[in-house]
Amino acid sequence: MGGSSVVSVDDWEFASPSNNVKTLVLFGRTGNGKSATGNTILGKKVFKSKTSSSGVTASCEMKTAVMYDGQVINVIDSPGLFDLSAKSEFVGEEILKCIGLAKDGIHAIIVVLSIKTRFSVEEENAFRSLQTLFGSKIVDYMIVVFTNGDTLENDDMTLDDDYLGPECPESLKAIISLCDNRYVLFNNITKDKEKQFEQVQQLLSLVNQVVSKNGGRPYTDELFTKFEEGDIGLLKQITDMVDTKLKETTIRLEQRLAQEQEARLDAEKRSNDEIEKLRKDLEQAHAELGRRAAKFGCSIL
Repeated sequence: MGGSSVVSVDDWEFASPSNNVKTLVLFGRTGNGKSATGNTILGKKVFKSKTSSSGVTASCEMKTAVMYDGQVINVIDSPGLFDLSAKSEFVGEEILKCIGLAKDGIHAIIVVLSIKTRFSVEEENAFRSLQTLFGSKIVDYMIVVFTNGDTLENDDMTLDDDYLGPECPESLKAIISLCDNRYVLFNNITKDKEKQFEQVQQLLSLVNQVVSKNGGRPYTDELFTKFEEGDIGLLKQITDMVDTKLKETTIRLEQRLAQEQEARLDAEKRSNDEIEKLRKDLEQAHAELGRRAAKFGCSIL
């Protein structure tokens, strides 16, 4: 298990048309590590990946590798398509490009989340957006990859017992449940070849489960059919759908912010009320001590 799990597609000259080709698409918020995850899966640095305050991936692109067992894996990396800063037209164009790259269908959607950041309303709505765009059946093809596994290791924590433990947001638990508990932890910076191999095999095992569950059929829907037919209205259809979801996300975020502000104001009011009560209690205590002292003085006289 210590060797590389892939060989370069350029070096593998005897690929047969009968090879089992699988196409995986990476979705996730900017900064969650989609490109690094793609590089880990393929066993080589083919996607640009670096720590940055803005997204490194500007457009959907596909790279391919042949795994150690001869299985051909296509990985499509995507920019942060459901970030609030993303324009609807840009998202629509990129989804069309993604469909074009995965023209024969998608075998698995890899939803990339980072354990370094709190699961947000934005990410929850990105999940909903995927369902809106591709239909509810898309969840049968979804796998969650949690990145930054090194952070958990450094803190002597585990994914199941700590990050997904009792304090895990209910919305994240619901998504994992919808994905039939298909998730895996990735450490994209490890130099340990055996660990690299192991986590990729865990993911590919889940991919095979997805393929088996769906009868070996990759995911395609009306959007794929319209793309193949050259439907000129497809871009507008997708853009309108994205625009609607972005507006819904904005409204939900505004509502969440208003709720948090209201809760904070209530907490401040309760705190101020408690402080005022303590102040009055202290004044009463001082007054009582004064009365007792005066009474004690009179008694001595």
